[in-house]
Amino acid sequence: MKKWILIGVVIVGAGWFLSTRKGKVLQKTAMTYVHTPSYINKQGATVLERTITLDGYTRKEYPTHSFSAYIQKYPLHPYGTEVINYDGNPYVYQAGHIGVFTLPVPSDGLQQCADALIRLRAEYLWDRNKKEDIGFNFTSGDYCSWDKYAQGFRPKINGSDVTFQKTATKDHSKENFYRYLKLIYTYSGTLSLFHELPKVSTIEDVEVGDMLIHPGSPGHVMMVVDKSTNAAGENLLIFAQGNTPAQSVHMIKNPNDPAISPWYEIELGTRLDIPTYSFTNVQFVRFKDQ
Repeated sequence: MKKWILIGVVIVGAGWFLSTRKGKVLQKTAMTYVHTPSYINKQGATVLERTITLDGYTRKEYPTHSFSAYIQKYPLHPYGTEVINYDGNPYVYQAGHIGVFTLPVPSDGLQQCADALIRLRAEYLWDRNKKEDIGFNFTSGDYCSWDKYAQGFRPKINGSDVTFQKTATKDHSKENFYRYLKLIYTYSGTLSLFHELPKVSTIEDVEVGDMLIHPGSPGHVMMVVDKSTNAAGENLLIFAQGNTPAQSVHMIKNPNDPAISPWYEIELGTRLDIPTYSFTNVQFVRFKDQ
């Protein structure tokens, strides 16, 4: 991978002198300046527009109505917008992101890391009139679909046993859809996503919309929101995440390699440190029929 670093050498000439602590005069001193290029477009209004690809890399393009294209074209707040917690206060750490999604953060605190990505997927299916495909597993493994919820079926939970009974009237409204999502946020998470969704077997197969996941309580998950590839088949990725406590979904920087930040070059099975979390084992899952 090419990492462009501009190095300038300035020779200190006659009349320019630097002294050591002991008073020794240095007449010819080389000073090196390192310039790290920026791959951030501050005027970019979408995920795709917010970043610039490295020299020799081409951004991956996806079919217009695909989930991957939906994520790449997701609108962002203006550059410099703060990450906001569910209570309306700024998140304590504001140095780790380059963009904030316009996805609202509910004030109830339920839309945490996995929930935020679940919502992105559910909103995509709703907007594409694929409502019959909206559904997610509870951590128990029981599938809860929007279609059944809209028909009035509600879960009855007794320990680890879950049954669904018709206890409400039919309601296919958007307001009821958001009530459904709150139910999903309550009983789903990184564990349910990890066990429900197919795994991505190679780093070359990772696409926009796939999720890097650590299942657990607590676990963490973030989504690939952009991808670029060079002629050698090397891939660079950009990630976005929600968090706990619930907060704005935001595109993150790469603190491990500032020379290519916010792009990441990673391998499956390795450790990955991000601004607010450490993944001990890089692994990806994918929403079905993406």
